[in-house]
Amino acid sequence: MLRSIVIVVICLSFFSCSHHYDNPHVRIETSRGDIEVELFPKQAPLSVAAFLKNVDSGYYKNTSFYRILSDDNQPSDSYKARLVQGGLWKSKYKLSASLPGIPHETTQQTKLTHTDGTVSLARLKPGTANTEFFICVGDQHGFDYGGTNNPDGQGYAAFGRVVNNGMKVVLDIYSAAEDDEDLAHPIEIYDIVRL
Repeated sequence: MLRSIVIVVICLSFFSCSHHYDNPHVRIETSRGDIEVELFPKQAPLSVAAFLKNVDSGYYKNTSFYRILSDDNQPSDSYKARLVQGGLWKSKYKLSASLPGIPHETTQQTKLTHTDGTVSLARLKPGTANTEFFICVGDQHGFDYGGTNNPDGQGYAAFGRVVNNGMKVVLDIYSAAEDDEDLAHPIEIYDIVRL
């Protein structure tokens, strides 16, 4: 009888400790702490698949958050935005440039809007996003389809959201010293891993 109780307790503790999510989660491991992100493959299948392929390929190992946008570092006549941006650009530019672009999924298609903590793909023209991503600090609806923050009106491809107190780390990164949008000292991304 005692043996049966011990086995039941061990099984229950195993299942209570394991993660079960309806959507995939990743952990961005940084020098300032970890940021957990929930991804939305049903709404943004192409963006999530490409991001997870980059994660599984180990591309984000030893990269960084390198850019912030704040009210103070943008031209006075521009539409303002608040975000932290990271990826391969500062440390693995050749690799990033060699990867194909991701077909653009607009917020009109996905219904994922750029609210506080939204993770989205950085891009130039639609279809050019690949490894660079940003996290919204506050609601940034100018990044949505039809928004004012991109002249083509297509917005950016939202595909995830920061969860479980990860915004504390994002805000810590956001408060780091910067010079004309570039962080004075990029914040290390040790890796991004699936949970």
